[in-house]
This record gives sequence, structure tokens and C-alpha cells, in this order.
Amino acid sequence: MKKIMTFLLFIGCINQYIIAQEQKVIFITLDGFRWQELFNGIDKELVNNDKYNSKIEELKTKFDADSPEESRKKILPFIWSYVSKNGIILGDRNQGSLVNVYNIMHFSYPGYNETITGYADDVNIKSNDKILNPNISIFERLNNHPWYKNSVYIFGSWDVFPYIFNYERSKLPINAGYDHAKNPNQVEKNLNKYQDETPKRWDGVRYDIFTHNFALETLKNKKPKILYIGYGETDDFAHNGSYNHYIESANVNDLMIKELWDYTQKDPFYKNQTTFIITTDHGRGIGDDWQHHGSKIKGADQSWIIMFGNKINSINTNGQFYNNQLAETMTKIIGINFKSDKPIGKSIL
Repeated sequence: MKKIMTFLLFIGCINQYIIAQEQKVIFITLDGFRWQELFNGIDKELVNNDKYNSKIEELKTKFDADSPEESRKKILPFIWSYVSKNGIILGDRNQGSLVNVYNIMHFSYPGYNETITGYADDVNIKSNDKILNPNISIFERLNNHPWYKNSVYIFGSWDVFPYIFNYERSKLPINAGYDHAKNPNQVEKNLNKYQDETPKRWDGVRYDIFTHNFALETLKNKKPKILYIGYGETDDFAHNGSYNHYIESANVNDLMIKELWDYTQKDPFYKNQTTFIITTDHGRGIGDDWQHHGSKIKGADQSWIIMFGNKINSINTNGQFYNNQLAETMTKIIGINFKSDKPIGKSIL
């Protein structure tokens, strides 16, 4: 009997080790953040235009520089210090690295659908209306896989995310828009309170600080294996025509991503077992069209992709890539076959 108990204990320890070693993914989107700022830094035309920038000298002092490389590092210091040396950054069109969305709409819901399902559905997804997505996301598929069951969490600043991820069918835990944390700990109770007491700038989009910290608390306390975070401020400040807020938000998003990465490198559950995938849902125009996107805006289909973590090795970054490749890329990172009846994009890796 003692030998049997010892054997069972050994098997239990092995199972716990295997579970702990399962690959984790943190998938992040920065809504409508342009490749131009990601790779070139501050836009000289926009930063000097008081129509779009109410803090011209302040913004130039903080983020302008003698070269695009210096300027972009000021806006996104984590991306251009750590990630650029340890990961993959695609979409620098100056260097022949092209990333586009595959859908023809070039706005948010179609972009998110394509990115999370691997399929651009121009028939059913052609507005930002709150309709339940008929397509199944990789996050829903993983939540039904025995390795990741009940370990997939979705957070977003935009209140359309529950529909994009089809909350009715997927049963995914989704906190988006002005949702409260459910069964909150003390930190989450405070976040619920502060969110309610903060004046709302946009009806359907909350500030990213709430989305980020709700997600961070879940990362710390519920240990999801798959975490999606959809930051939204960059798009809404751009639509408002506020270039200074757009840049400042991107700078803060960079700090948030660093905070998430630093946490995963300290927690044994995540350390050396976690890959980050970061992208945007669409591009924007240039010049006076920078505020806008859509099929009539030149450049609104231009995207970018960032990946880093334990499963990311160097690849040739030149050539053409699409957002619809990310769903299968994610499953390759995890080691699960992606079966779909749709013509999905092939893995980048």
C-alpha cells in the first residue's frame, strides 16, 4: 500500500509539473495605433499643429528627438529597449516589412474578428454594431480545450468586446467597457469604485488604467493561462483629434506592457513559459486623415505585430504579413492544432 501511495503521489507531482509548464499567452491590442509612430516616433507635422496638439512644446520636449529611432524609443521605451532585442517587430514599411489587415472594412470590429479568429468575414462583420460574432475565436476554442479550460480571460476598454467574443456562446469571462469585477477582492472593489467615480469621456470606452489593472489583478490572483487585453484610448483620442493624448496614451500603454512582462518574469507560474503577442485592429490615415480610418482612408489597412517571450525566435521580418495569421500563430506557440472550417491565415512562425 505504501508503494502505491508513493507512486500516486509521484504521478500527482508529475501532473502538477506538466500543468505548470503549459505555455501561457498574453495577447494585447492597441486600438488604432499607427505603424508610423511605432517605427518613426513623433509625427513632425501633427506635433506642430495646434489644431491637433494643445501641448506642442511639452510634447516635443518629452518625445521629439533628432532621429526617428530616438523619438520612438522615448514614446515606447520598453518596446524599443527590451522587446526590439529579444523579440520580433513586424510592420516597418521603411524596411520592407509589411503588415496589413486582410478584411476590406479597415475599422475595429472587422479587425478584431480577423485577428482573434484567423478569418476576415466581410459578409457578416461589416459594422461596429453590437452583434454576436458568428465566428469562433481562438480564445473560445482554447477555453474548450482540456489544457486551458476555464483559464482564458478577456479584458477590454471597449464595450463591444463581449459581442466580438460572443459572450453568449463562448461563456468566456469578459470584463469590458464599464463592467465591474465580479466577486472582487479589495483592490478590485477599489477599482470598481474609482471607475464609477471617474467622469466618462466616452460612452462606450473606459480609460485603459481600469482595463489594465482589472487584468493585472486577475493575472496575479487567478493565474489565467490565456489573457487578452484590449486597450482603447489611442483610437478614441485620435478620433477626438487630440494628438498629444494619443501619444501620451501609447507611452502609458508601453509602461503597462512592461508591468505585465515584469510580473510574468517574477511569478514561477509564468516565468520562461509566457509569450506576448501585441498588435492593432487597423491603421489610420496620414496628414489631416490621421484621425480617421475605414475603407476610404488610405493606409487604414496598415497594421503591425510584436511578439516576444520564451517561444519567439528570430525570423525574417521582411515581406508581407497579415493579422489573420495570428490565430494560428498562437496555436503553434501553444502546441495545439487549429482546426477551422474557414480559410484562416497561416502561422507566422
